[in-house]
Amino acid sequence: MPYTALLFDIRDSIARITLNRPDAANALNVDLARDLMHVALQCDEDPTIRAVIITGTGRMFCAGGDLKSFAAHGDDLSYHLKEVTTYLHAAMSRFTRMTAPLVAAVNGTAAGAGMSLACACDLVLAAESARFTMAYTRAGLTPDGSSTYFLPRIVGLKRALELTLTNRLLSAKEACEWGIVTKVVPDANLQAEADTLAAQLASGATGALGAAKRLLHSGWTETLETQMELETRAIATQAQTTDGREGITAFLEKRPPKFTGQ
Repeated sequence: MPYTALLFDIRDSIARITLNRPDAANALNVDLARDLMHVALQCDEDPTIRAVIITGTGRMFCAGGDLKSFAAHGDDLSYHLKEVTTYLHAAMSRFTRMTAPLVAAVNGTAAGAGMSLACACDLVLAAESARFTMAYTRAGLTPDGSSTYFLPRIVGLKRALELTLTNRLLSAKEACEWGIVTKVVPDANLQAEADTLAAQLASGATGALGAAKRLLHSGWTETLETQMELETRAIATQAQTTDGREGITAFLEKRPPKFTGQ
């Protein structure tokens, strides 16, 4: 489908999503939120997609909510924010639960909803010049975009409170030390590193990767016995797939597996 606020293409089983509002620092407005919801659905539905990269056009990853567009709604702002977050949260939910791993390539500042998006990704590569800040309370607002779910789980409650209440700016190095970022790379190498990582993931056992990440998420809320039952069912299901059988055979034959995503 056509997108108005992002770019989307698929090559070699890798989907690339590029936030494309560079004149507005890729800030989130209703068009971008709606596009994210639809592109998340597309990534979830297309079985040929085995890894996804999300990045931004220009010098910013995403500056957060588009406060200029918010202000234009005047007395209807509450209604408008409910619409924006309905789209955004549907996108976050789908990205989290889809089978293909999601890699963020943070090419500049990730603020507000931009930081929320980075926290929700499975793996996060950051350019050395990238910066991270919650930013919400600076504008008299509260966090959205799943950050109050993911951030405390990543950094712990006290650090999440510090980042949210003080709007502390983290460098890419600090964000990596705190677990928000997987790896920091030179600015010039960011996209190549993201492509390499996505290619590695896309060559893996896609079903197993998706099931594994869903298990890790459910482990936060399930009881021990329920979680172990989910593990039992997942590994039994995966063992019946073409990739599951190929992985076992390749191990026994002492050769690299050739996964097809089936």
